[in-house]
Amino acid sequence: MKLSDVKHALGRVSAVNFRLPDGSYIPQHFHVTEVGLVTKHFIDCGGVERKETVVNFQLWEAGDYDHRLAPQKFLKILDISKKILGDAEDLNIEVEYQQNTIGKFSLEFDDKDFILTNKQTACLAQDACGIPPEKLPAKTGSCCPPKSGCC
Repeated sequence: MKLSDVKHALGRVSAVNFRLPDGSYIPQHFHVTEVGLVTKHFIDCGGVERKETVVNFQLWEAGDYDHRLAPQKFLKILDISKKILGDAEDLNIEVEYQQNTIGKFSLEFDDKDFILTNKQTACLAQDACGIPPEKLPAKTGSCCPPKSGCC
């Protein structure tokens, strides 16, 4: 899901709800503690230099049980974040949420709730790794194949 999609969705909902991959919901008293631009500059195992940039939301919950983030307030936070995000409307969203450790999730929307989806690692240089194709894990819809343009 891209930042522009999140903004569009926030204009259509009456409440901001985040659903975890197991179907449970992040408590309604969560806070958006950070909105940022995260760039990962790295070399894959095949020696190819890569750069990925995402918009990052960090969600956090505290004992502030009366807190509820309205869609309009979330839009205001995103508007304030423009000085950091710049022209990031077409960047994908990554969500951080504290569980046993800080989890990183992709984001989808089902016309009612924002859904945190599991992220998966993948070898970006499968042709250079020397792993026989039959030994590679099955690709899922969340993987990002090399040169696909989704990363």
